[in-house]
Amino acid sequence: MEILYRDEAILVCLKPPRVLSTDEPGGLPELLRQELGDEKADVRTVHRLDRVVGGVMVLAGSAQSASELSRQIREGEFHKEYLAVVNGVTEPEGELRDLLRRDRARKMTFVADAPGKDVQEARLRYVTIGRSGDRSLVRIELETGRTHQIRVQFASRGLPLLGERKYAEPADSCELALWSHRIGFTHPQSGERLDFCALPPAQYPWTLFRNPDAF
Repeated sequence: MEILYRDEAILVCLKPPRVLSTDEPGGLPELLRQELGDEKADVRTVHRLDRVVGGVMVLAGSAQSASELSRQIREGEFHKEYLAVVNGVTEPEGELRDLLRRDRARKMTFVADAPGKDVQEARLRYVTIGRSGDRSLVRIELETGRTHQIRVQFASRGLPLLGERKYAEPADSCELALWSHRIGFTHPQSGERLDFCALPPAQYPWTLFRNPDAF
């Protein structure tokens, strides 16, 4: 477990893929307490990554910090950037807007034709920063944070992420090629604006894009 930063108010780390973000057995807070050697450490989840997604996350060290970070997320003051490898050739840049419906029984998200129950607007912007054959490396800025948003919005346009098994027929046996690359927020105590960034692991399919400046 790699910890990038810690003080009494926050803890920033790299969540490994296939680890739950929430505080339950085997979840990220429990693993962090083990890493810290303190099973009573106050480590609180304030935002989530899909279980199969890894990358940068911040957790709160108190109820007050959790409340302030949650407010920033609700009010659009929390910046989130992702990297993804897409099956297909994307435009140089673009904005995706959809209505997404969450099917809680099936634990899946779908593009909806019209507003309705469990339907929310989803928005993201992306820039294509690399190509390898018919695969594209994109940097994504989330404007909303819907469940499975990135995966569904790209898959619905015939551009599924590599390693996608839920919303497309998998063409690769790799892990889902989606990585929380950067987060930015205001420190809940000091008021300082903070920014944390980490590259994805040096393994397939990220290694298809050899120029490190691309990230």
